[in-house]
Amino acid sequence: MSAPRLVDRLPEVSTDELVAAMVPPPMFDDVSFDTYLPSHEEPSQAEALERGRDFAERVVEDERATSWWSSLFGGGKPGGKPGLYLDGGFGVGKTHLLASIWHAAPEPKSYGTFVELTHLVGALGFGEAVRRLSAHKLLAIDEFELDDPGDTMLVTRLLAELTDAGVHVAATSNTLPDKLGEGRFAADSFLREIQALSARFDVARVDGPDYRHRGLPEAPEPLTDDELASRASEVEGATLDTFDELCAHLARLHPSRYGRLVDDVPLVLISGVRPAADQDVALRLVVLADRLYDRNIPVAVSGSPLSAMFTEDMLRGGYRKKYLRAISRLTALSRMANR
Repeated sequence: MSAPRLVDRLPEVSTDELVAAMVPPPMFDDVSFDTYLPSHEEPSQAEALERGRDFAERVVEDERATSWWSSLFGGGKPGGKPGLYLDGGFGVGKTHLLASIWHAAPEPKSYGTFVELTHLVGALGFGEAVRRLSAHKLLAIDEFELDDPGDTMLVTRLLAELTDAGVHVAATSNTLPDKLGEGRFAADSFLREIQALSARFDVARVDGPDYRHRGLPEAPEPLTDDELASRASEVEGATLDTFDELCAHLARLHPSRYGRLVDDVPLVLISGVRPAADQDVALRLVVLADRLYDRNIPVAVSGSPLSAMFTEDMLRGGYRKKYLRAISRLTALSRMANR
């Protein structure tokens, strides 16, 4: 009997489900400020931890200050900018801190990656997205980045309306807010929008090496096709797809459905991995890698190593940080599959 395939799945996700799904990934269900362990060699990590705690407390205090009792008897709105921006490299714990802020904040609140947020706005429409999110106390955005002029205008307007409505925004990124969009499009043409966006955030730097590579071996070598087939027969529910067919299937699905595509899959096996054909294919693979990492799903491949999915030209281009993050995450997942 052949193994199930991702390409045979056609998941559907309603707009209500998209909103309800705006929570931290399962691997961050139990994190907190107390479980974040800053490195003694990186003072900025301890400082970012305190900045995160302070911001979460400010969200809570703002909730109290807007209550009927506080409005009647005093207790003004706390000072500070409405946003906290955690800037740093890959694997330094920014997402851990972001999820900790989310867990500490009062309801209602939303959490998602930048891509998931833009997909949500696309699915709901701008006005409906503002209506739903403006009632929230906190919007947490992981992997914040501006990839094109449309994103710049959309997100600048969205966050302006939300923060004006009293929503706090916490975000992580690998790029300082006043450098967003750099290398991807003519960011200078949108300097006013980018500066207006960055003015809404306080910035906390988080330095350090990628924890996914601290003291760990390199990603395992690709398996043979026969070894993949053997693994598929050993793990109930494991999926086995060819790389080219999977890439074609991703092109037919809206990226907001990629998470549902891999829900409840214990192991993803991909044969014939090779460099992505073009940037569109590569960016879809980045989103898939993020959803696999969110769900802690091991990945094993045949063909080229996972690190070779993105060409040297891609790794030198404007989406370099996205591709490096995907490689880092896929490497961690491939180690899991090799245990």
